[in-house]
Amino acid sequence: MPDRHLIDVHVLLLRGTELLLTKRRGGAFDGRWHLPSGKLDTGEDVLTAAAREAEEEVGVLIDPDDFTHVHTIHVNGSGPEPRLGPFFATTTWIGEPFNREPEKCSDLGWFDLNHLPDDLIEYPAAGIAAYRRGTPFSVLGWSERTRPATLNV
Repeated sequence: MPDRHLIDVHVLLLRGTELLLTKRRGGAFDGRWHLPSGKLDTGEDVLTAAAREAEEEVGVLIDPDDFTHVHTIHVNGSGPEPRLGPFFATTTWIGEPFNREPEKCSDLGWFDLNHLPDDLIEYPAAGIAAYRRGTPFSVLGWSERTRPATLNV
């Protein structure tokens, strides 16, 4: 396994109790729902990356200062390399969301946070669930962690 971790930024656009999701097109996750998201670029901070991804994927403009960090997840098995995924929420943006990447996305939809689609990709689903619980950090897809022997008594 490679000795590096990717950083994926995830954007939760919230409209009242609704969350915007995008439906992936092609690849292993074809037809499954996801958040606007993407990889951190070299020389870019995570808030700027989140604003860039929102503009690239759903055409909205967000001031990076309008994001609130709501969760970070350390994921293994969602791709060829482990990932660290910070999730940022906002209720403030300019523009109406639309599909700017039809080659990667087949649909957009607003979903009630309490009634999300069943075919959500596991990685963002775990981050959204943690956000709803108010959990700041989680891990997903790692084998059981080894604990110091003194903690196992």
